[in-house]
Amino acid sequence: MKKIFLTTSALFIMGLATAQAQQTQIIAHRGFWKTENSAQNSITALQKAAQEQFFGSEFDIHITKDNVLVINHDADVNGIEIETNNYNKIAKVKLKNNEPLPTLENYLKAGKALPNIKLILEIKPHKNVERENQAVAETIQLVEKLNLANQVEYISFSQNICDQVKKQNPQAVVSYLNGDLSPQQVKSKGWDGIDYHFKIYQKNPTWITDAHNLGLITNTWTVNNPEVMEEMIANKIQFISTDEPLVLKAKLQN
Repeated sequence: MKKIFLTTSALFIMGLATAQAQQTQIIAHRGFWKTENSAQNSITALQKAAQEQFFGSEFDIHITKDNVLVINHDADVNGIEIETNNYNKIAKVKLKNNEPLPTLENYLKAGKALPNIKLILEIKPHKNVERENQAVAETIQLVEKLNLANQVEYISFSQNICDQVKKQNPQAVVSYLNGDLSPQQVKSKGWDGIDYHFKIYQKNPTWITDAHNLGLITNTWTVNNPEVMEEMIANKIQFISTDEPLVLKAKLQN
């Protein structure tokens, strides 16, 4: 039988073609929470996302007045503003599935036990750049302490936060959420991707292709409508963040 030897260049081209043809991947928005005994931004939602073998689980963080990082979407918990209160004011809060409100440390430790899922960490904008910088510094320090730099990716609506993550860890993967910058502008900032609401892509139909041509990651949020899922898949978006990951999974399997 004739043996076939592939050059390094040929292998590289094959790898590139495989990467370009890769199917859209699923990111569970605030974890996989639309399932039994789960809740948004809970550790259970992270674990259930990993069980379903989704690419990633997205979650949101804020920093308390005494510099404890907590997982929560809104700026307040039961009417208590996170940023202006110490952690002890919210430490006993329970989620809808009766879990304690997670700290980032506890969430990351749970994620470390699930090495096949990416942890998509959204740092929320804060009242001023000093507090944003503190949140970034505490986050990067904790991620490095737990040796999770390769499992964590960062997203934010704040340009300052994106800049600070890159400043403190140039190897970090950082995507911008706000949708007000073109792919070219994001590339010039030195960030790694655009993670925009699907309506931004609908208004700017070349941006997904433009981003790919620039070597940027493309993601879209929060796509729960099956028709919009199909539209984004057809446009070769790399990642879709959704509250309906099983619906998206079924679409991708068709």
